Amino acid sequence: MNKLPVRKKNRLENITYAENGIYFITICSSGKKCIFSTVYPGANEFSAPGIQLTQIGKITDDAIKNIENHYENVSVIKYVIMPNHIHLLIKIENQSGRIISAPTVVGSLKRSVSREAGVSVWQKGFYDHVVRDMDDLQVKWNYIEGNPAQWLLKKDEYSQE
Repeated sequence: MNKLPVRKKNRLENITYAENGIYFITICSSGKKCIFSTVYPGANEFSAPGIQLTQIGKITDDAIKNIENHYENVSVIKYVIMPNHIHLLIKIENQSGRIISAPTVVGSLKRSVSREAGVSVWQKGFYDHVVRDMDDLQVKWNYIEGNPAQWLLKKDEYSQE
């Protein structure tokens, strides 16, 4: 008799993640270490926070920008590189020929960054959300936009290393 807990699956069972659509993806660093960037306050209370990328953050930024060159049927709509995670909105438009899925894109991104950085950078797996409609897209867009400000509000919880 197996007494191990049943691990919750990250992926929906009835979705192949290769369907045309928009996917909200979150990928965390290994051990949730703050290795990608530093978030700093804006110049005044009305300014948006800034993000200073580390060397690994710059490698990640380049890899994200290269996704569209590597996969002609994938667009990066919006992204943010936070200290210990990244958020991406990607659009997959499989027409014919090579079928690409969200896990394929994420796996390629993770391998590329780790290879270029020379170290294992990522936590196992990733989190995803299939964007259902324009309202849902707006919520995810706003979440990405507001994530640096939220980081500053909760910096004690996240402790930038």
